[in-house]
Amino acid sequence: MTLSPSDLAHAAGVTVRAPARLHLGFLDLDGAVGRRFGSLGIALDRPVTEVTVTRADADAESGPDAARAARARDAVRAALDIRQAFGVAVDSALPAHNGLGSGTQLALAVGVAVARLSGHALSAREVATLLGRGRRSAIGMEAFEAGGVILDGGKAMTNGAGAAATGPGAPPPLLARLPVPDAWRIILVYDRAREGLSGDAEMKAMATLPPFPPERAAHFCHLMLLRALPALAEGDAQAFGTVIGEWQRALGDHYSAAQGGARFLSADVAAAITVLEEKGVPGVGQSSWGPTGFAILGDPAEAEALLGSLRRRFASSTNLFFDCVRGNNQGAELVAL
Repeated sequence: MTLSPSDLAHAAGVTVRAPARLHLGFLDLDGAVGRRFGSLGIALDRPVTEVTVTRADADAESGPDAARAARARDAVRAALDIRQAFGVAVDSALPAHNGLGSGTQLALAVGVAVARLSGHALSAREVATLLGRGRRSAIGMEAFEAGGVILDGGKAMTNGAGAAATGPGAPPPLLARLPVPDAWRIILVYDRAREGLSGDAEMKAMATLPPFPPERAAHFCHLMLLRALPALAEGDAQAFGTVIGEWQRALGDHYSAAQGGARFLSADVAAAITVLEEKGVPGVGQSSWGPTGFAILGDPAEAEALLGSLRRRFASSTNLFFDCVRGNNQGAELVAL
């Protein structure tokens, strides 16, 4: 993320291009050692949210998700006591409730733009706190801030009751950020006919999940620290993916009651992921509540070949859409107008 308030002092506005992200899962859903959740995520080079915010004589908003963008503008302006009116044009928006972080990226794009055009040098984390984003996971705000593969430390608990010791609005701390290796590719599997859980339905699902065994949480924390992150640092997609695949299977089983008894929200996405597993790709899963599925590969040529194979195999499934993307290691891009 670039451009300071001084860079924008004489600008008519700013265009913000914010990356989608994959949320690969929570490490400890119950907080056995005093911190709950803990997340791993990956920033993607596409799809993107693109928003243009301009100084104006009167507020205006347009484009997909314009109402949600206007709410972010108004919330940041009220929190910072800003008097300026702004036009907000949403040029492109991530598909909502698809596991890509659409709400956070749109809110941050608008919020950061409004703050910086008004002379406030706030980070994505600070804007997220103003907007009430990132209360459970910091993946979205850190993807916006600087991209990469992101590990956060979850929420501190008091008296074992799940309340954050630092207050309900404080996002989890960033523990690690490593670049996505240049050669890595991520196949995305979209189901245009489905949406993941959100809002009250998501809150209810989280509240009614069965206990997550402490020994399983410990196992995955161990794998994350001493297998997944070292493999990432060494550019070993196979070893990294092996950990991610095992973790995703465990989480899919844990969430299955909220997903119709299955590991994946979408049966069609599950079928496509199964094909990739049968071809020897270990790093597969579902981002957040889905329905978007993913596969992590270390060879661009192999990824493109598998992408073509999936498109041919599922040509009759008109609800499915496939893409092959890179990681994003820069975060959001700001361009002055």
